[in-house]
Amino acid sequence: MLVVDSSVWIDFFSGAAHPAVDQLAALLEQGELRLVVPDLVLFEVLRGFRHPRELRQATLLMQSLAIEPTGGEALAMAAVDHYRSLRAQGYTVRSPIDVLLAAFCIENDYALLHKDRDFDALEVHRGLKVWKH
Repeated sequence: MLVVDSSVWIDFFSGAAHPAVDQLAALLEQGELRLVVPDLVLFEVLRGFRHPRELRQATLLMQSLAIEPTGGEALAMAAVDHYRSLRAQGYTVRSPIDVLLAAFCIENDYALLHKDRDFDALEVHRGLKVWKH
């Protein structure tokens, strides 16, 4: 199972060039790996569309994948633990949503495809599995 971070999805829909975007396009075309879309990622990606037609197309694609709920007390407390542990080691993750997303992946044993350096410390120090592109 693979989760794709919102930054990769946003670049995918905008046509930006990046190895992670190329990897996502290949995975979608192959259709062999189950892609999981956490509801937080769904929100982050779809909220940015300006044109209704593009929003509809993106919504259809993302809703064709496995959308899973995030949140709840257990996930929030796991994210708190990850964040505080990293802070104690001198790392600050800038985005609270990134910490929640990493906690979601760690707790569910999912890999993450991303292009955001905030996840590097979570990989090295907290056991986040990262999909290499």
